[in-house]
Amino acid sequence: MFARVKSNGTGPHARKYLQIVESYRQSGRVRQRVIATLGRVDKLQDSKTLAGVIDSLSRFCEQVRVVEASRLPEISSCQARLWGPALVFSRLWAKQGLPEILGRLAENRRFNFDPGRVAFALALQRLCEPGSDLQGSHWLTSVESAWFEGIALQHLYRTVAWLAEVREDLERELFYRDRELFTQELDLVFLDTTSIFVYRDEETQWTRRGYSRDWRPDLPQLVLCVAVDRRGWPVAWECFPGNTADKAAFVQTVETLRRRFRIGRVSVVADRGMMGQKTIEFLTSDPETPLDYILGVRMRRQKEVREEVLVRIDHYQEVEANLKVAEVQVGARRYIVCRNEEEARRDAAAREKMIVHLQAKLKSGGAKNLVSNLGFRRFLKGRPGGAWILDEEAIRAEALFDGIFVLRTNLNLPAAEIAKTYKGLWRVERIFREEKSTLEVRPLYHHLDQTRIGHIMASFLALRLEIDLQRRMEQKCSDVSWPELMHDLKQLQAVRFRTYP
Repeated sequence: MFARVKSNGTGPHARKYLQIVESYRQSGRVRQRVIATLGRVDKLQDSKTLAGVIDSLSRFCEQVRVVEASRLPEISSCQARLWGPALVFSRLWAKQGLPEILGRLAENRRFNFDPGRVAFALALQRLCEPGSDLQGSHWLTSVESAWFEGIALQHLYRTVAWLAEVREDLERELFYRDRELFTQELDLVFLDTTSIFVYRDEETQWTRRGYSRDWRPDLPQLVLCVAVDRRGWPVAWECFPGNTADKAAFVQTVETLRRRFRIGRVSVVADRGMMGQKTIEFLTSDPETPLDYILGVRMRRQKEVREEVLVRIDHYQEVEANLKVAEVQVGARRYIVCRNEEEARRDAAAREKMIVHLQAKLKSGGAKNLVSNLGFRRFLKGRPGGAWILDEEAIRAEALFDGIFVLRTNLNLPAAEIAKTYKGLWRVERIFREEKSTLEVRPLYHHLDQTRIGHIMASFLALRLEIDLQRRMEQKCSDVSWPELMHDLKQLQAVRFRTYP
């Protein structure tokens, strides 16, 4: 239904009439009919009749009433608050069953507030405005949500500590609910690790100095290992002291999955940092519940791969664009060699550029400055008298690795499926990128180990919300990126104002 101006007559005697018209469909065609003719436009405007009609109709439109009321001089206050993220993520929070699960876990605790609502506040803060709990308490006052009314800083502190206490029970309940909800067995687990530094000089049971991925060896850190399933859905996480090696974290996380979730046969996929004979022995040591594995191989460090696997490739099988595979069996060990032609061209071009640079330096006598750089040093060899020349043999050997990654597995699946499964490890890597950016797990501000665990648990819950929304967007074939989506959600705001009669 809409307004339309109808002209009648021509020249100086033309008249314009205002009509209310309705569109309707008949026999598959759109037609229009006049509901009412309000009169001549010029007389309606002169007599202010039109303004009276519009004002009368506006009583039945809440949006127009809000806009008109905001212009009144009687307005005493008008405040815009963030509404979009709380509106969307609160529904996802409820669909995941978190209010009921957290409510059961808090039944025997004498809280004078709802820790489930506060846990949602902590998770939403990680998604929208990552920071400390003190910053979060101020940020909550700018969010429009009935869930956040009455939440104070002490509630955030107490809920963080409580999440650390119930994390195993919470993960277990979520795990079994997810399995029932999606009717899927946990048959494939992707694992990866990262480190999280803390602003504190003293080391504790959990925060130790170790290999820092953040280039902060001066600060103690935690090691975090996250497990997700084949759909990218977070299953569990495990925390270790900061000096724990990746392989040890991997082994302990698998043991935790077995104990906490009572899983049987599972295929574990992990990157090259996890590869090792002890790791493989652990995966296959239990005859009742052995673990299948697909593990990346450190090609340059393993003699068997360099001297036997890569030189025995006869031909590649094309799987998809930029992915070819070849299978090599060495004794009882099965290797899958994967090649990306586009990556191979990039690797070859980068190496050629490096060689040209080295040749120029050798001619000018400036190669000594490059010897300390391991990237350049591998293509140089010394001569008597301290001179340096190009190592042609090393250059030819390096060409074997162009666009290549090698996997070792005990699965009987076709080589193509093994390769595509391993490529799914990007889900875990994407999760860690989000943990470091969107969720901002790092750095941690808490001084107590227990509260650090609760802080990570809140980030884990936030991660579930993020992945849930992304999956729903993908189902709708939306190509909106996560930053764009969050930006659009933050544009949706609620405006409250008060008037006096």
